[in-house]
Amino acid sequence: MRRQNRYILYIISFMAVLSLVLAGMRLVHPERIGNGRSGEQTESKLKGQSGETDQNTGMVENQNIRVALMISGYGSVLHSSVSLAADSGLRLKYDGREEDWTGGVLTLLADDVRLKNGHLSAEPLNPDEEIRVESIERGRGIPSYQGKIEVWSGEEGMTVINELPMESYLCRVVPSEMPASYEMEALKAQAVCARSYAVRQMQDYAYPEYQAHVNDSVEYQVYNNSYPADTATQAVKDTTGQVVWYQGNVASTYYFSTSCGETTDMTAWGGEVNESNAYLQSISVCGDVGDYEKDLPWYQWTAEISSERMAALLSNYAGKDLGTLESVEVTRRGDGDVAAELTAVGTGGSITVETENKIRTALGGSGYSIVRNDGQTVDSQRLLPSAFISIEKKANSYVIRGGGYGHGIGMSQNGANEMAKNGKNYMEILKLFYQNVEIR
Repeated sequence: MRRQNRYILYIISFMAVLSLVLAGMRLVHPERIGNGRSGEQTESKLKGQSGETDQNTGMVENQNIRVALMISGYGSVLHSSVSLAADSGLRLKYDGREEDWTGGVLTLLADDVRLKNGHLSAEPLNPDEEIRVESIERGRGIPSYQGKIEVWSGEEGMTVINELPMESYLCRVVPSEMPASYEMEALKAQAVCARSYAVRQMQDYAYPEYQAHVNDSVEYQVYNNSYPADTATQAVKDTTGQVVWYQGNVASTYYFSTSCGETTDMTAWGGEVNESNAYLQSISVCGDVGDYEKDLPWYQWTAEISSERMAALLSNYAGKDLGTLESVEVTRRGDGDVAAELTAVGTGGSITVETENKIRTALGGSGYSIVRNDGQTVDSQRLLPSAFISIEKKANSYVIRGGGYGHGIGMSQNGANEMAKNGKNYMEILKLFYQNVEIR
């Protein structure tokens, strides 16, 4: 009986020690589960699919990202056929089987027997090679991809997923989003922005049915549209794992092409400024030289649109005939003087358009020309270059005077390049466009 009691005491003592150890571990690694979409997570770990960060440096680990590859022209993620190739051949995996394909280009249709249970994956037989997706075209021509390619079959078509490490992905994003000839410090700033944006996207699946985080278009970040470049690759390597942090969360690092000397905040998209996005402020993109972008083509621009053409554009957007226009005015502005509301009145009715993107859409389209800051005349496009505009009514036309190119929220890429030319490093660039942040 004494021996039995002694064993019981041993067990109780062991359990007590174990409880203390486990409690200590919980204290060392506290975690709070948050909503990946809103960015509510602890500093020590990003929840969802984004992997862990180093608790001392905040650097993001090189987790794999899954990218849905769109068809040529970026119209859809659904492919009618998929053609894959690698010089050494392909190792295919499907239905628990492996098959080495050495017959040249592999073309798959949705009813291929190898896709009957959903999907297959392909990797080059030589791990140093890349897989060419010969059924799509990009700016660089026929693209090739690192990592592995998956082909998923569905009722409406096939979806192509490229899975590869984050840092490898960024080496193909940076030269596709910013010219590789730009200053190294600007490329580093772009690399950190691209990494931060990708990490936020990896907290959830954009395509949960394929477990893909993003696609390869401007809807997320343009990926592998341009050839890899040594300068862009070096910028990614020099900033390995670094992201933009704000109040313990990875920031959504929006960026755009060119500023008019000012940026704006989230109200331009119909949102509100709050504690989670206060780093996206309206700032002046200037220094000792004045506005950094003052000599660039899209810093300022002018478009004169005939009254008839303006009426047609706005009627088309409104889905109704506005008749003869009586006025087109900016009726509300946001920070940075961006147009936040546009009102057009005609003999057949009126419309009010809100948010920068909708205003640019309403005033965009064909049928008029734009004169840039460098004196060059270019054709109008689907979107007005920016919503940093004023509108003047003349006898038979409307003159739009604007500045910048893009939405105007976050980092101006050309502004970053001009800052780098003026001796600013990537940390200084990022901390101007994203206020009160840390880069680590």
